[in-house]
Amino acid sequence: MNKLNYLNELFEIVKFTLPSLIILLVVSVMVRKYFEDEKGKRREKILLKNQDFITPLRLQAYERYVLFLERISPESLLLRINTTGISSKQLHSQLLETIRSEFEHNLAQQLYISGKAWEMIKAAKTNTLHLINITAEKVQPDSPSFTLSKAILEATMGMKKIPTTDAISFLREELNTLA
Repeated sequence: MNKLNYLNELFEIVKFTLPSLIILLVVSVMVRKYFEDEKGKRREKILLKNQDFITPLRLQAYERYVLFLERISPESLLLRINTTGISSKQLHSQLLETIRSEFEHNLAQQLYISGKAWEMIKAAKTNTLHLINITAEKVQPDSPSFTLSKAILEATMGMKKIPTTDAISFLREELNTLA
């Protein structure tokens, strides 16, 4: 009999505690789900807020790199640099220094553009420097700067693809996909 009483008491205890445990489990799952949803909403709000802040910076970076590429295009570069009274060697040095200076001035903007865009910009700069160096090797260093200017323009016109133009086109296309 004692065993039967013990089982009845155990059954009574289980009868009251089992529903409580089930309710506790359901409530804990619901609370956990609620907090996960709230965390997701907060994260989404932060991302949207960051986008509002970063988007203008990204647009500015693309704008600055298009300007950089326009400024280092051989035609534009030769028009901006005063070539009167200097030798081809001096012009060559000024062209290289101007490109490097322009590049360094905009270096931090790479944070806001894609890796592919950054590679295109670096390639355009490198190819423009290469074009100028190769052309300068074909011209006498002590000849007038006009000789080097003319040779660079002729070399540029002979190219199927101008590096800066390709990079600018890429930046425009990429920017259109971001907008």
